[in-house]
Amino acid sequence: MTDNKDPMIPDGKVNPIDTDYQIGQDNILVKVGPFGLDIHNRVFLVSALAVILFVVLTISFKQQAEPVFSSIRGWLTANLDWFFISAANIFVLLCLALIVSPLGKVRLGGTEATPDFGYAGWFSMLFAAGMGIGLMFYGVSEPLSHFSSAYAGVNIEDGVRVDWAPLGGAAGDALAAERLGMAATIYHWALHPWAIYAILALGLALFSFNKGLPLTIRSVFYPLLGERIWGWPGHIIDILAVLATLFGLATSLGLGASQAAAGLHYLFDWPQNNTMQILLVVGITLIALVSVVAGLEAGVKRLSEVNMILAAMLLLFVIIAGPTLAIATGFVANLGAYLQHLPALANPLGREDINFSQGWTAFYWAWWISWSPFVGMFIARVSRGRTVREFLISVLLIPSLACVLWMTVFGGTAISQVVVQGYEAAANAELPLQLFAMLDALPLAQISSFIGIILVVVFFVTSSDSGSLVIDTIAAGGKVNAPTPQRVFWCTFEGLVAIALILGGGLVALQAMAVSTGFPFTLVLLAACVAVVKGLMSEPRA
Repeated sequence: MTDNKDPMIPDGKVNPIDTDYQIGQDNILVKVGPFGLDIHNRVFLVSALAVILFVVLTISFKQQAEPVFSSIRGWLTANLDWFFISAANIFVLLCLALIVSPLGKVRLGGTEATPDFGYAGWFSMLFAAGMGIGLMFYGVSEPLSHFSSAYAGVNIEDGVRVDWAPLGGAAGDALAAERLGMAATIYHWALHPWAIYAILALGLALFSFNKGLPLTIRSVFYPLLGERIWGWPGHIIDILAVLATLFGLATSLGLGASQAAAGLHYLFDWPQNNTMQILLVVGITLIALVSVVAGLEAGVKRLSEVNMILAAMLLLFVIIAGPTLAIATGFVANLGAYLQHLPALANPLGREDINFSQGWTAFYWAWWISWSPFVGMFIARVSRGRTVREFLISVLLIPSLACVLWMTVFGGTAISQVVVQGYEAAANAELPLQLFAMLDALPLAQISSFIGIILVVVFFVTSSDSGSLVIDTIAAGGKVNAPTPQRVFWCTFEGLVAIALILGGGLVALQAMAVSTGFPFTLVLLAACVAVVKGLMSEPRA
């Protein structure tokens, strides 16, 4: 046993989760049993069986699955939009409070700890793992959608506002509609989602690096549950984390497959159907398996850095080939519009704009929350040595500004094409094809579109292999170097779940499972807020 003198751990003990475990080197739980597998029996077995059962049932009854998924998503977003919006607000306010409070001086890993990664590698991994596929998928489509709705104005049906218009719309005023549309888009990609990730990541890093507990979700709840985290309360938390991560990733992988298929259809006239999407999922999952086997340094880190280079190249190309001056002025104007309208956008009560608050915001927050175990643990693993203030500023503010820039460049270019050039191909295209339709109006369209497809694929791979490493860590009770066959198992089943959801209803099914797993994990995150503050208060400050 490790002699941990932290006052939060009674008698200086770090207890194993199960009698089949013992504490090994660096406070990591090691499985002692047949074959030397590092799996935690209850978490691994319950999670694996639930995922296998879901895949089998969804593929076997795919005709019946679609209306079920549609009903699940509709009910949750219609009845719990206020809950998701309120919870996300709490996460943002807590992060901002910790940044300015004395608790921000606490260093993750102890007062003498130094960072494991430089800023360039750290930011690359944060960005690629956090939102890659989503930015490619929604970077053009969401700003265009909100701009069109704001430009059209308020739409009332049977006395109920059914269109976007959370800010009242800007009927007929293109510039005002663009600012409102970009403010609404940035709301979904800036402070709120990164605060969701930051809270769980901070808790994991604190209780693993500072308190000597295993790197798994249950450890965050030691201040609230005490020794019960080693029993069924802890098992349930970790099982929820595994399922939320798996289905949140499957949503993103499904979006990535549909966009890659659309791009290949656009460039090479390949078929754009479920079969092609499934083949893409299989092919990219095989690539992800190679990266998973290679590990964090050789696989995930290198792919993330390649991804950042390609993303920067595509971003720079659109800035130069697109409306450069409008993009330059739009960044500041869009950021100002976001901050100006943030209170109205984040208001959880009395919302009449049901399409926006339920169809967009509630889904997004549930999706980000379902990703939080994956992204949170991944961020925690690469953030040792940072102070809480440095950590939160980096995780919360810097990626938010990067997202504002991305949306301004891609969304602003597409809106400019509609307003200035009268080019409406992107606005009229199907959602997965809108990025390529926007690029088609720029020079070197074939080359830029091909780079876009490569980016989608590599984002797909980095999300899949990062997620596999994280899920395996949770299922192994906090061990960060579990045997390779276990990582292969989770990476394979991420692909299988994505395939099952594509067959069982496509985008609706993908969104339904993200919302379904996001709801219970929202409760877990709210409790984690209290635990993180209690944990920080017992730490020395650097």
